[in-house]
Amino acid sequence: MSKDVFSFVIYMIHACADRWNQTPSAVYRILQQSDCISGFLVPHYEILHTQGTTFIVNDITEYLHVRGVQV
Repeated sequence: MSKDVFSFVIYMIHACADRWNQTPSAVYRILQQSDCISGFLVPHYEILHTQGTTFIVNDITEYLHVRGVQV
């Protein structure tokens, strides 16, 4: 994983934590267990990093919802 992708993932973990009122470590566990990091954020980095933070957090929330994960 490149430095840019890594920074993006960390940024999104913190953005989700802020939005969901959870700790970054709790959000990391949720995203890791649901394969959101390696199955969604990393492979789609080129498209996602051009979008706004709110849009991406909404996409992540939807990704989790489809997989039955509540945040």
